[in-house]
Amino acid sequence: MQSPLKTILTSGFLAGTLDLTTALVVYSVMLQKVTATRLLQSIASGVFGKTAYDGGSEMVIFGIVLHFMIAFSFAIFYFFIYPHIPFLKKQKIISGLLYGLFAWIIMNLIILPLVFSHLSVMTPNSIVIGATILMIMIGLPISIVTSKYYNAKSEPGLES
Repeated sequence: MQSPLKTILTSGFLAGTLDLTTALVVYSVMLQKVTATRLLQSIASGVFGKTAYDGGSEMVIFGIVLHFMIAFSFAIFYFFIYPHIPFLKKQKIISGLLYGLFAWIIMNLIILPLVFSHLSVMTPNSIVIGATILMIMIGLPISIVTSKYYNAKSEPGLES
């Protein structure tokens, strides 16, 4: 069985990688709304403000680091609430999707409005795309990895 730290790192890294990759493909390649550089500078601008857009690769790297810090925060929170909410144990797929929706709500209705004075207007389409990405790419991997850890922990002799 892996340790709690390794479980959190695995779920956070997996979710962060899937989410960032999907966001880059959807918003930069498919919808062509923003370049990959601009998307990552936008994440960095949560800390550095408008100066993030003047920075080069250092702001792109900071955007990546900040993105993963957020993903790890969601992984940590889920890991610690998991043993206290029976529904999470019984319905790992549904709870993962709901947790991804929770992550979208926290980010888009609380964090981003607090950090940024001007945000793009949310449309039904942007809400569906953004929420779906977080449900599948953040919520599901965090739920599945965390549930695997706790299931192995509750069954003596089971190796993961």
